[in-house]
Amino acid sequence: MAASVVSLLFLLKNSIFFSSKSECTHNIEAFLGNCGSMAPRRFKYSDLRKITKSFQEKLGQGGYGSVFKSTLPDGRLVAVKVLSKSKEDGEEFSNEVVSIGRTSHVNIVTLLGFCHDGRRRALVYEFMPDGSLEKHINREALPCDRLHQIAIGIARGLEYLHRGCNARIVHFDIKPHNILLDEGFRPKISDFGLAKLCLNAMFRFMLLIVLRFEDKNKEDI
Repeated sequence: MAASVVSLLFLLKNSIFFSSKSECTHNIEAFLGNCGSMAPRRFKYSDLRKITKSFQEKLGQGGYGSVFKSTLPDGRLVAVKVLSKSKEDGEEFSNEVVSIGRTSHVNIVTLLGFCHDGRRRALVYEFMPDGSLEKHINREALPCDRLHQIAIGIARGLEYLHRGCNARIVHFDIKPHNILLDEGFRPKISDFGLAKLCLNAMFRFMLLIVLRFEDKNKEDI
């Protein structure tokens, strides 16, 4: 009896794993088909190993995986986020490629490419030289005018996600760690692993609540 239960659980686990992997692949392939020539570049894992010089320059590490600084053949600096094994086949990878790949805004980090090579998963972004807002908040007292400009930039990025892009997106994970800064301290929203496209009634309802809350805050101000 115990052996049968263990076997059943093993089969169920494998079924969920392959179903998740298949759905992830389907979502990405459908998105790429819709984007045509505007789709993010698909990298092989060997390509990433080459441009990162075998992943030499690590910028950071977390539960999601590790981020490495790299240079593309055309000279552009990029950040390569290599997902950990616990994340490589999950919904978050698919969410990130499909959601951020639809965006084009000065306050949204640009996804330049991705790797979906066997069980290897990675994302390639434009490089943000000043790191995350969290780093600066913890290390220094930023001037009020600079904080004001950062807040305005984040608000513009969110407004674009909610109202400006073709498929409205709810980020669900806005925090200083996920706000990156370019060389001019211009903020860019990043990390779309928890983001949801508003394609059904439930998410449209949630978005409506968010927008009404935003409008009420504007009235109070």
